[in-house]
Amino acid sequence: MNLSAALALIVAVMAAPADLEAQPGVFHFGFKKSVDGKLPSIDEEGFKPIITKHGALFLGDTSRKELFLTFDNGYENGLTAKILDVLKEKGVPATFFVTGHYIKDQPELLKRMAAEGHIIGNHSWSHPDMTTLSEDAIRIELEKVKEQVREVTGQQEMTYLRPPRGIFSEKVLAASKGSGYTSVFWSIAYKDWDVRAQKGSAYAFQQVTKQLHPGAILLLHSVSQDNADALGSIIDEARGQGYEFKSLPELTQAAEPAPSSAPEVTP
Repeated sequence: MNLSAALALIVAVMAAPADLEAQPGVFHFGFKKSVDGKLPSIDEEGFKPIITKHGALFLGDTSRKELFLTFDNGYENGLTAKILDVLKEKGVPATFFVTGHYIKDQPELLKRMAAEGHIIGNHSWSHPDMTTLSEDAIRIELEKVKEQVREVTGQQEMTYLRPPRGIFSEKVLAASKGSGYTSVFWSIAYKDWDVRAQKGSAYAFQQVTKQLHPGAILLLHSVSQDNADALGSIIDEARGQGYEFKSLPELTQAAEPAPSSAPEVTP
């Protein structure tokens, strides 16, 4: 697929279907954004019960000034190497959610992500609306990504999923969890994915830093020139405000209950 075709495809699929809200039990992830340090909320979105039920994430520990940086990589726009350079320079871990197209098109970048200690997550093989798929088809979408990433990078485990376009249902969350995945949404985002409507690094910096809050999961798209140019400054500003950047496993492992002590056995 050439770049023009890829751009057309991504722009076409990033918008949710117009009749999405009319489909019972189908949701397009959204949230009330953080303002002036106040925490974001999904209380009014209608899907909080199933997010909680299936252990999906959109927010970390809000008592700690920690940030979790994630990127969606549907296709390559020539900027991921620069993003990786900044992350390496700043010593910041990230999670990259990749599609089948990205795996086939950019094996060397995948190898670099893994070699530099980043997590590679699942963004599905073909970037479909997974609510339209059977449970078996969902599992196939996820397994193909996991297998191909393992073949390219040697990464043995894949436990994080970002549903394509943020469209999901209880079936999607349940099938994903049954396949060993934690679905990861986000609590900081802005419209950065449209490569034809970039507004400059200062805009990206302002959009991200004004939403900073404890426990934030940041969603950025690696195709954005604005993001690539602003990333170093965003990291510096966040650290200047006392935030630390952590890797997703540090969030999910901290959330797991500690194993109970075995009872003492007396003779």
